[in-house]
Amino acid sequence: MTVPSSTPDGARPTALGTTQPGRRRDDPPTSHAGRAGGSSPSLGGRGSAAPSAHPGGPGRTGGLPPAHSALICVALPGLVISPEGGQLTGQGLEGFYRAGRRLLSRCRLSVAGREPLPVQARMDGADVARFVGTLCVAPAAGPDPDVLVERTRRADGSERIILRSASPRTLRLPVEIALGTDLAELGAVASGRPGPEQTASVHAAGLRWSSATGHAAVTADPAPTDALASAGLLRWELALPPGATWSVELRVHMDGTAPFTAVGRGGAASPLAQARAVSDGHGADALMRTSIQDLASLLVRDARNPADVHLAAGVPWRCGLVPAEALAAARMVLPLGTRLAAGTLRTLARTQFTGRGPHAGLIPGPFRDAGPHLPPGCTATEATLLFPVLLAEARRWGLAEREIEELLPAAELCLEWLRNAVGDGAFLPDTTPGGAVRCETQAHAHRAALLGADLLDAHGRTGGPGLRQWAQDLRTAFRDEFWVEDRGGGRPAAARMPDGRLAPQLGAGAAHLLDTGLLGSGETAPGLLDKVRTEQLARLLGSPVMDSGWGLRSLGAKEPAYNPFGHRAGAVRVHETAVAVAGLAAAGFEREAESLLRGALAAAESFGHRLPDMFAGEQRTQDSAPLPHPAAARPSAVSAAAGVLLLTGLAGIRPDVPAGTVTLRPFRTAPLGEIVLTGLRISGAPFSVRVSRLGLAMVEEAGDGLQLGR
Repeated sequence: MTVPSSTPDGARPTALGTTQPGRRRDDPPTSHAGRAGGSSPSLGGRGSAAPSAHPGGPGRTGGLPPAHSALICVALPGLVISPEGGQLTGQGLEGFYRAGRRLLSRCRLSVAGREPLPVQARMDGADVARFVGTLCVAPAAGPDPDVLVERTRRADGSERIILRSASPRTLRLPVEIALGTDLAELGAVASGRPGPEQTASVHAAGLRWSSATGHAAVTADPAPTDALASAGLLRWELALPPGATWSVELRVHMDGTAPFTAVGRGGAASPLAQARAVSDGHGADALMRTSIQDLASLLVRDARNPADVHLAAGVPWRCGLVPAEALAAARMVLPLGTRLAAGTLRTLARTQFTGRGPHAGLIPGPFRDAGPHLPPGCTATEATLLFPVLLAEARRWGLAEREIEELLPAAELCLEWLRNAVGDGAFLPDTTPGGAVRCETQAHAHRAALLGADLLDAHGRTGGPGLRQWAQDLRTAFRDEFWVEDRGGGRPAAARMPDGRLAPQLGAGAAHLLDTGLLGSGETAPGLLDKVRTEQLARLLGSPVMDSGWGLRSLGAKEPAYNPFGHRAGAVRVHETAVAVAGLAAAGFEREAESLLRGALAAAESFGHRLPDMFAGEQRTQDSAPLPHPAAARPSAVSAAAGVLLLTGLAGIRPDVPAGTVTLRPFRTAPLGEIVLTGLRISGAPFSVRVSRLGLAMVEEAGDGLQLGR
């Protein structure tokens, strides 16, 4: 079944969830994107059309409501989306959510019949937003405010409102908070069909709402003087002396459920090390701190085994598991420890198709839009190829041997699926009959074969030599059949179409050709391109056609159908920018890598160091700023993980724990001056490294038995 989806990458706006609990592991694959209590059905289609056209605000005639200017607090399964003014009006996506259901859509404060004038709104962490407003309530007060209003809103469902008097005399103030909710699911809200507001009833020190699908309540401390169910109103009568403060705390909760504790609330429970990055350049530590906070806010427990955690894809559209993105993010943050990788791998191993048939070994995943020139692709292929790669690299970073042995059978199934899908051919085609042969897929497959063979050999399993031989055959065929010659020196084709034509468009997917994977002794695996063509690709990725000055465009600016806001037609995607930076640096093209790195770091600063998954690919000019994409996910697992990769990549850390070594390949140009990375993890032990202004790296802290490699 093909279902149109309304997020840019082909997954419906979803609530919190993981995989399909009712599906047998040997059933035919149906893609999932993390709907509450299960998964979305097969998500085909182009992935850019909304379920229905619904006018939801200025400039919106269909598609998703804009989220780029919202302040989004996240600590899954809790989520709060607020406008910059702080008042929740019930418009668009605004509201308190838990597990994908909107528990409160309206929360409007008035004091003495006036709404506060917003003067400041800011994030105080991934899960906290603070709003400040002022009021002039005294007669003939003039232009100077005499009441300061501060609201602190949290993803756990709480809001604290503080009124502070600046008046020289006692103020008598009626305070009212108007509340309301539709109890709608996030998908319905995003599609513009939330349904009517529910009728409130007075409940304890607040209000309660009920519907056929759920219940919600708001309690206030101190209790209100009056609670009017018909108007959804809580009211207090205050006498506020000069300089005095008054506060009230609201708690929004699903009626009958206990308060929740988010997975990533820090401490020993978090699988992410609290690393720091201190450099001569501005913003490195802020980017590292914010990226880790955002990653922690997106952590979700596996419903089948709560001890295992993984990352949700991104907020607000995809609050559930998207396997390929969860694996990619866990791989980028291996410098923060291997616990997230292990939890992600175990979670996905439980979803893997077993038994017989063409899907055996496949890890299910949704279809994803591939831009204007290619049909949608299935991320199940990408996830299946990333699984053995993440396991192999986690082993290099020190994943415990017992955990590797536990996960090895699933990795073997992934590699068996690869060999069966290739058959007697050299290329890995799309899973659909007569599908295209994509450049990006060949890069993923080649890396999986080489790192998978290395993993199998290390554990005495068979199949390694055959995988290496196929990888060699793929390299030969790719170099012969996947290069488009032109007057500029040529380029890798984006795909070979079923009729044999090459799709010549240059896009960010080509950056994956440089991401060859980590082998032993600090060496990277060989790539699909030879040295000359690798140099040509580096030149293309570093040219103004691809480098926007803020990061890597998803499609070259000179390509037909280029659109700076097209999510795979010209917008900058942070994940692929980080992949390009790391790959270019590893291949020795630091000038091109440094340009992309500086652009991404400048964009991060403009976005308050909370990078969205994409933004407009408009060319950077003097005094300009990157343009937000109204449908971007922010925070996003892959973009937050990319922030970690961009910074740790400056030191070029290449561990080989089985051999007891760590090799450093830092940027010789030291683009941020001196940088010190502390609090990283190798084999569970703290690891710190300093890169000097001369581009020289020195280990400052490491676990016992780890030696510096060459």
